[in-house]
Amino acid sequence: MYSLDRHYQIILDSIADGVFTVNLDWEITSFNAAAEVITGISRQEAMGRPCFEVYRANVCETGCVLRHTMETKSPIENMPVHIIRADKKSIPISVNTALLKNEAGQIIGGVETFRDLTVVKKLRRALLKQQSFEDIVSKNGEMVKLFSMLPQIAESNSTVLIQGKSGTGKEIFARAIHNSSTQRDGPFVAVNCGALPDNLCESELFGYKAGAFTDAKKDKPGRFSLAQDGSIFLDEIGDISQAVQIRLLRVLEEKVYEPLGSTKQIKTNARVIAATHRDMEKLVQEGRFREDLYFRINVIKMVLPPLCERREDIPLLVDHFIQHFNDMTGRKIVGMTQEAMAALMLYDWPGNVRELENAIEHAFVLCKGELIRLKCLPEQLIPKNGSMLVPTGLTLKEIEKRAIQQALERNRWKKVATARELGIDKNTLRRKIHRLGIMEPLI
Repeated sequence: MYSLDRHYQIILDSIADGVFTVNLDWEITSFNAAAEVITGISRQEAMGRPCFEVYRANVCETGCVLRHTMETKSPIENMPVHIIRADKKSIPISVNTALLKNEAGQIIGGVETFRDLTVVKKLRRALLKQQSFEDIVSKNGEMVKLFSMLPQIAESNSTVLIQGKSGTGKEIFARAIHNSSTQRDGPFVAVNCGALPDNLCESELFGYKAGAFTDAKKDKPGRFSLAQDGSIFLDEIGDISQAVQIRLLRVLEEKVYEPLGSTKQIKTNARVIAATHRDMEKLVQEGRFREDLYFRINVIKMVLPPLCERREDIPLLVDHFIQHFNDMTGRKIVGMTQEAMAALMLYDWPGNVRELENAIEHAFVLCKGELIRLKCLPEQLIPKNGSMLVPTGLTLKEIEKRAIQQALERNRWKKVATARELGIDKNTLRRKIHRLGIMEPLI
């Protein structure tokens, strides 16, 4: 007949997740078979030792999750951390904690369960390959549709027009097209047409000969010359003058151009990829952009949605940027708290993906631990009330809905006051209320 302790141990050993318990002196009092496999430490070695000597998680010294639960009486769910196995290998796990009480309801210790995420990480990387192209990641339907088109677009030599708001990643898409094209071994030359004065734009694009104007002491090749056998990216093409539009139209039609001060035609095989944040059809209707040139650059059009229309990508992009900055800085930040993620989901992102990347870089500078917390984010992302009640175990959509609903209730459903508290525009708030299905009570 089994003893009660032996019976409990059989139950613990049948659980796939690692489980251990500690007493009030932080000494390990039970250690199941899965914990042995995940940590590489036997039950005999673990029993009676301080948990931080056995478990060796990256939060043990700076923010012990069990200590947090014991002090606050609040359990922790699915917190991502890393532990060092007995073989010195660092592996990702997710942690859950709870209080351990006796029959009288007195706290006698804590229990921690943990799951090896190594396989999950591998599956996530495999899934990410399906949701990415070059350095672009997304699971948004419109973006995934673009991913499926990119290989065929890249293989062709057709002119491409990429439209999207500032910060949506137009240049990244242009580079991805170039890197997958038949001219990938040639140069990729980017020109920000909007940053060039009208009197310089033409010479920058097509170059000039010595003596073409007062300060032209010697020949200078233009960007089309530098892009020979490669691709030229004309960013903010909607800002170029009528004179440059005429010159550019000839290049696209005849594949030749003349540097300023020259009478000799030069052939070009540079592939043209153009981009703009402007409404090109409106510019054509207003007579500010030549219709014939618009048709020439609009052979293949790609429209990139703003980040506020693809919020499901925010967690994916956050993981991508955290990995990127970990590689750059040598840090080992594993993720962010639900409170911080909720703030990102609430924000309207006028600067789009570029602004999100900058926010994660800002958080890396201020983050002292392994998790990015709300206080690490840029000030404009933090709700004006200074705190958000975010329960664990909710989806990101539920977190966003809960945070907005609580703010509306605090402000007696006055939308202007609620928008001011959340730090968002009142029209943005109205769109969120409609999208999330938030209903004002009748009474």
